[in-house]
Amino acid sequence: MDAAIESRFSARAFLPKPVPRELIEDILHVASRAPSGNNAQPWKVYVLQGASRDSLVGKVCAAHDAIRANPALAAEYREEYDYYPRQWISPYIERRRENGWSLYGLLGITKIDKDKMHAQHNRNFRFFDAPVGLMFTVDRIMGQGSLLDYGMFLQNIMVAARARGLHTCPQAAWNSFAKINLPHIGAGLDEMLVCGMALGYLDETAVVNTLHTPREAVQGITTWLD
Repeated sequence: MDAAIESRFSARAFLPKPVPRELIEDILHVASRAPSGNNAQPWKVYVLQGASRDSLVGKVCAAHDAIRANPALAAEYREEYDYYPRQWISPYIERRRENGWSLYGLLGITKIDKDKMHAQHNRNFRFFDAPVGLMFTVDRIMGQGSLLDYGMFLQNIMVAARARGLHTCPQAAWNSFAKINLPHIGAGLDEMLVCGMALGYLDETAVVNTLHTPREAVQGITTWLD
């Protein structure tokens, strides 16, 4: 179990090798053992493969390109909940910057390379070429605690995938395009998009997959009370 946890990272390049449905079902079955308040199990999962995946990729990439051509269109696409803080403060802003600089630096993309930055961001909406895209929703009536429950469910998916030789990338980038995603997957009007996730086999030749982000030491995040 420790090996699966420690080897998990956000992969950003996948092989086109298909993932058997039985394997995906097995991962979701194991992940469903995640705890949740009053055993509410607030998660709903949509699995996109083949034509359904490719069609969503086309729609959202087109919207993302349109926003770049006309930034005013961004107002039409809003996240339903604040995934990130509205104002970044220390130490989170430094960690965020380090993450961005590390990724783009590895890819040779500088601040002035707007075309390359846009293309790399667009790869989010291609599931980084993973053959499986997952979309997760929750009923809007549920409280904020359900997002805590959801996090444990998502972690279970990622760890279970690693234990089976697969990799993942959890993606909040999809949230801004919920108005496209939700109708596409057939979600009800009472559902809110939590996030997306890429799932597949790692492309070990891709330089982007050499990025493994650092973690704070236990001493830096823990207060011991005797």
